[in-house]
Amino acid sequence: MLPPVHSSAVLITLPIFIQWSGDDKGRARPPGASNESPTVVANSLMEHDPFAQIRSQTAAVIPAYQDEKHIGDIVRRVRQRLDHVLVIDDGSNDQTAQRAREAGAEVIVHDQNRGKGDAIKTGLGHWLDREVTWVSLLDSDGQHLPEEIDRFIAAAASATQPSFFIGNRMSDVAAMPFIRRVVNCYMSRRISRLCGQKIPDTQCGFRMLDRQLIPELLGGGDRYDYETEVLIIASRKGYRIESVPITTVYSDQVSKIRPVRDALCFFKLMRRYRKL
Repeated sequence: MLPPVHSSAVLITLPIFIQWSGDDKGRARPPGASNESPTVVANSLMEHDPFAQIRSQTAAVIPAYQDEKHIGDIVRRVRQRLDHVLVIDDGSNDQTAQRAREAGAEVIVHDQNRGKGDAIKTGLGHWLDREVTWVSLLDSDGQHLPEEIDRFIAAAASATQPSFFIGNRMSDVAAMPFIRRVVNCYMSRRISRLCGQKIPDTQCGFRMLDRQLIPELLGGGDRYDYETEVLIIASRKGYRIESVPITTVYSDQVSKIRPVRDALCFFKLMRRYRKL
């Protein structure tokens, strides 16, 4: 087992090739944004990308629940970066699965809502025996910019051992609601102690991990507590948790987190792992 590592933010020098899907009518686009299809943009990136090999070996997992409003745009933008995109529809009763398929994703549908953690595990298990080296995890609600997958790929290019990368929003907190900032700081300090290494933003769901870690990460809780628990599991197995700076984005969508239930899950999790 590796000794505990106090990791600092990974410094990224790769330019971020910002492209915007032209498929959503009425959506404002940044100046100079491309109207090309995901395939055209992806091919262009491959021609000029120093990390093309890692990109071709990376698959995305996007857990989704009742996200028909955002999922199509998110999938199209991820497909401008990666060839392999999997959406786990966790029992939605809207058009989430249909919109994801129309945008070009492979889709697995849970017959009922089983929780975000269970959806992530379904996605990880899907890629376990397939020819990919890295798996990227991001949310379906627009709070993670698909273009910033490039930052994780650049970090992975420097990895010398199986690694786990997690986004860090704490250097860009202007857009983060004050109460979220306080809660994130508190929880990150507590979880970092249990992990034996510093993780500035344990609550960030934008992640990337080596496929070799997947068998170790298929246990744990089934809901939002899984994303916290998996950091403890990986750390205690000796893996490094490296931070990658990302942009803080908060949409107008109502959070699916249930404060009372999820807070109770967090404190139960803390108590359980303190005893181990």
